[in-house]
Amino acid sequence: MNTPLMCNLQLTQLSDHAVTELAPSFQYLPHTSHADGEYRLRRYSIVQMHNGKIEHLPPTDFVQSNDINHFQGNVVRHFEALDDELIHCDGMLEMCELFQSANALPDDQPIEIHQMRIAALNGETPTSPEGIHQDGFEHIAVIGIDRHNIKGGEFLVYKDKTASPFLCTTLQHGEMAILADDILWHNAHPIKAIKKHQQGYWDVFVLTTKEIKHDI
Repeated sequence: MNTPLMCNLQLTQLSDHAVTELAPSFQYLPHTSHADGEYRLRRYSIVQMHNGKIEHLPPTDFVQSNDINHFQGNVVRHFEALDDELIHCDGMLEMCELFQSANALPDDQPIEIHQMRIAALNGETPTSPEGIHQDGFEHIAVIGIDRHNIKGGEFLVYKDKTASPFLCTTLQHGEMAILADDILWHNAHPIKAIKKHQQGYWDVFVLTTKEIKHDI
């Protein structure tokens, strides 16, 4: 029987085919001029599901308020969009359908997608410079795609900001954690390269959405 706490967290898995299809696109993520842009290479898009297909919505900048994001709050951030070829591939469809189904989202629900490569710099590199946080949405999913030459990066989930984590897991190869972002809190441990002078990284997708309130 699910406890109330675990009802707010779901762990699932992408198929090997989806991971194989999605993974190569992380090789081409750009740096940005933002505070984390040297080590969190990123693309960002908003999509919606319609009749079993993904529609790429017009591009927009990304901003979070300072009370949510103490690291880059009230900063308007611009990211290049995900490639259309990636948006319309079967692996992306599988990932979005899992997120939509797990949260019972309607077809017109906008879904924000962050594609990130967190690159290991000299010493420890923060994966979650915001600390223990919520992202200001109702639903969030973190999907590990690949890890290379790193230790650390464990994904942590908390029932509140001052509690000890009740989940600590290393997300990789399509492992997907879906949580109620307005109830639970999360962060991740820093990463560090195992072999110095060799590239180390953690590739992840982060999906978020805030439910549309329809007038009655």
